[in-house]
Amino acid sequence: QVQLEESGGGSVQTGGSLSLSCQASGSFDSSSVMGWFRQAPGNEREWVGHIVESGRTNFRDNVRGRFTISRNVARNTITLQMDNLKPEDTAVYYCKLVSRGMEYWGKGTLVTVSS
Repeated sequence: QVQLEESGGGSVQTGGSLSLSCQASGSFDSSSVMGWFRQAPGNEREWVGHIVESGRTNFRDNVRGRFTISRNVARNTITLQMDNLKPEDTAVYYCKLVSRGMEYWGKGTLVTVSS
């Protein structure tokens, strides 16, 4: 079983920055993919970005250039750095890990961006 614990989030004004972290524990392999999704009120959950074993990252178009993901392999942690935040980034952000064909989710953390 895999557990994901998210931290960070909170409230910030437009143009500000926030950092979210997700630490994984349990049994998973080194080739697992970790990433972030978000869900705004009234919307479906959407993919934000992910990082693979090689360290390569990919992001949805409307956050590319503003968001980055880094990985600390020793601590089984990924960090989502969000810069130049916009009100449309307001959402609950969820960490996800995919390993051995299984998907695991964190409980989510709220990010609020005010104009």
